[in-house]
Amino acid sequence: QVQLVESGGGLVQAGGSLRLSCAVSGNYYSIKSMSWYRQAPGKQRELVAAVVGYDSTNYVDSVKGRFTISRDDTKNTVYLQMNNLKPEDTAVYYCHTAVALRNGVLADYWGQGTQVTVSS
Repeated sequence: QVQLVESGGGLVQAGGSLRLSCAVSGNYYSIKSMSWYRQAPGKQRELVAAVVGYDSTNYVDSVKGRFTISRDDTKNTVYLQMNNLKPEDTAVYYCHTAVALRNGVLADYWGQGTQVTVSS
């Protein structure tokens, strides 16, 4: 079993910053990728940022230059630093990871979600 625990969401004014954290724990062999998704009310869940392997990153166009994803393998944690936040960034943010289990099977897991609200 693999668990993801998220933290760092909250309410911030436009132009402000937040940092989300997601700690991965449990019985797995290695982490293949770690990502952040978000889902705003009435909209589909979208990929915000991902880190594949140790340092290959990609971002949705709307956050490029404002958000930074990083991972700390000593803590099995992925971070999303969000700067210059805009009201349209308001959503529930979900952490996602793809791991290789000890039996060789690839599996993916989701965090419980953390609310980010940006006021204008």
